[in-house]
Amino acid sequence: MIGFLIALLSGALMSVQGVFNTQVTKTTGMWVSNGWVQLTAFLVCVGAWLITGRDSIATLAKVEPKYVLLGGVIGAGITWTVIKSVEMLGPAKSALLIVTAQLLVSYLIELFGLFGMDKEPFEWRKLLGLGVAVIGITIFQWK
Repeated sequence: MIGFLIALLSGALMSVQGVFNTQVTKTTGMWVSNGWVQLTAFLVCVGAWLITGRDSIATLAKVEPKYVLLGGVIGAGITWTVIKSVEMLGPAKSALLIVTAQLLVSYLIELFGLFGMDKEPFEWRKLLGLGVAVIGITIFQWK
């Protein structure tokens, strides 16, 4: 149940963050806004690291495969794409498309066992859920 609530909180925070970042971008520009987002996230992480524990930063060198260390690079791309989509489509439509893309890519990752994740068997109900999401997008686009 806690995981369910955390996931709901994550979705809510992502929506609010997208709107905030889009508003900041209107005044500062894309890369200043994106840099600010990444810098403040870094500062929060350093603060949390100082308060909650001191895991060794050197253990990053032991992470395998090395490409998984690109999460921050992907995060900058996420920030850019969310800002642009909210700016161009508005918060609701961009969130609908973002979440649908997340569902599709996440299902493919688990279906094929990509990036070190456990491979899961195909399930018709998950494919049906994705189909409903795509139909929802189609209907939403035709408004």
